Amino acid sequence: MSESPLVAHFCLQLRAAGIGGYIKEHKFHTKRKWRFDLAWIDDRLAVEIEGGVWTRGRHTRPSGFINDCEKYNTAVIDGWRILRVHAGSIGDGTAWQMVKEALS
Repeated sequence: MSESPLVAHFCLQLRAAGIGGYIKEHKFHTKRKWRFDLAWIDDRLAVEIEGGVWTRGRHTRPSGFINDCEKYNTAVIDGWRILRVHAGSIGDGTAWQMVKEALS
């Protein structure tokens, strides 16, 4: 699977802000094929980049939304903190600032 332009842009922002140590496409569940877009494993922090918000992407359709609920709830029960970000929060810089705050 190729990296989305939104993920690539966000990773550039993180690098510019001096935030590293993440793993892309981290498979966090042993039985399901669930992955986090970015994960800081030692901190149990994950970032999910929600694309297609205004274009009726997978995350906003009913089945995608329901599947995401199951994925996120399972991760939280397993001790993960999840930051859900979107193009707007990446574009205005609030996404990387939230990551920085969560890691501090």
